[in-house]
Amino acid sequence: MEADKKVNLDIKPVIMLVVDTLMDEPLQEAVNKGRAPALKFLMDKGSYFPGMVVPFPTMSVNVDTTLLTGTYCDKHHLPGLAWFDERENRLINYGTHYRELFKLGFGRAVNDLLFEMNEHHISHEVSTIHEDLEKKGHASASINALVYRGNTAHHVQLSKILRWLTRIKKNRPMYASRIFSYGSFTRIHPSRKNQYFWKRLGFNDSSAVQQITKLLKGKNLPVFSIVYLPELDQRVHKKGRMDIKGVEQADKQLQKILNAYPSWERAIEESVWITMGDNGQAWVDPNRNKALINLKKLLKPYKIMKLRKGVHPYDELVLAVNDRMAYIYTLQSHISLEVISDILKKDHRIDVIAWKKNDFIEVRRGGSEAAMRFKPEGEYSDIYGQSWTISGDLSILDLSIHNKNIEYDDYPDALARLHSSLNSHEGTFLIVSACPGIEFIGEGSPAHIGGAGHGGLHKQDSLVPIIITGTDSQPPQFRMVDLKKWILSLLDIK
Repeated sequence: MEADKKVNLDIKPVIMLVVDTLMDEPLQEAVNKGRAPALKFLMDKGSYFPGMVVPFPTMSVNVDTTLLTGTYCDKHHLPGLAWFDERENRLINYGTHYRELFKLGFGRAVNDLLFEMNEHHISHEVSTIHEDLEKKGHASASINALVYRGNTAHHVQLSKILRWLTRIKKNRPMYASRIFSYGSFTRIHPSRKNQYFWKRLGFNDSSAVQQITKLLKGKNLPVFSIVYLPELDQRVHKKGRMDIKGVEQADKQLQKILNAYPSWERAIEESVWITMGDNGQAWVDPNRNKALINLKKLLKPYKIMKLRKGVHPYDELVLAVNDRMAYIYTLQSHISLEVISDILKKDHRIDVIAWKKNDFIEVRRGGSEAAMRFKPEGEYSDIYGQSWTISGDLSILDLSIHNKNIEYDDYPDALARLHSSLNSHEGTFLIVSACPGIEFIGEGSPAHIGGAGHGGLHKQDSLVPIIITGTDSQPPQFRMVDLKKWILSLLDIK
């Protein structure tokens, strides 16, 4: 590894461990039952905060982009796992389910995930932590994070079969952090032990641990490393929110990382550790008829784009389903978003319906005639230093106002998060978010009956714990959008 320039020896490197879908309640139970010793150690030796707010929609690619850029999606322009690109006139899907990917075109979907998302879909008006550190002459590491954009070219190792299926050119570069591991496509550790097809091509916890411990044991740790552990998320989808076994398994992986040091005490003496979830998950009802809102059936009067065919001139709507949240686009100018909202609000399982109208955001709720509207800047302020103009029934977003101060409850930072999503990309669309217990489905969407899902605005999807160990410093506010600036301050980067 090329040495950093002008390294301040008093600055400790930062290791960020992102445990996908780590949530407070199951974490606390696992710790209390003695089933998560590594997490308990990091909590006991550091500071624990149970309710960090993640961006909306609560899908990993949007969340991770906010983490790395320090902006919501109105600035970084990556709206979710599925969204409609008006410029290219196509639905983009980075991987909600294989059924949808094959209908949209498997090669194009892989190309979007591996290259287009980081190279073109994320705005170049914002910069990532990796890019900022590189400009200052510092190396950083990204291990299995789907969002990785940096300034260093890495050549992807694609099998002949995958190149044939995707038509991706041999040796096409990925521009990422200086030290970069991305499944089996490019890796730090030479072994292919955890990289095979039946091990999700290296996108697994064991592979991520293998890569970071290679850096630690080789004394090649850069000033900042992000390590992504995906497997807890997959278990919670199936097993539900209180999957203690999944937390226990994630903890065993964290133990392996800490064991790369002579002692766990040495680990926190030598580095700053930030351990956190990236999104929560809301429970999903075990009764299929109750749990699933079929948007195609609900919007049956309209001609909805079919995934395999793409946009045709007679199509009227496009559905971009992000599990418990969806973007609904109109393709014809005569179709009113308010009329679509009137259809949607007949279903009481829809928690929030929102769209742009002039300078305002209009908000409705399923099963109700209540209405509210808001826009940035005004006489009411929230705890994040944001001011708003608000009118109507505040109970829709569970807001309360005291002395012109806004308080959030069921929908943390709801105003900024809704506003950002509705201004994240071009198009005429509205947003729907489901009540806990409910998921949206479209054409080929996955369902998690009796398990859990995310994407929604509700606090079950939106709050994750964060453990900070090895420093007394903490972020000024506990929102993921505020972490980047704080992380760079830990590294004395301005």
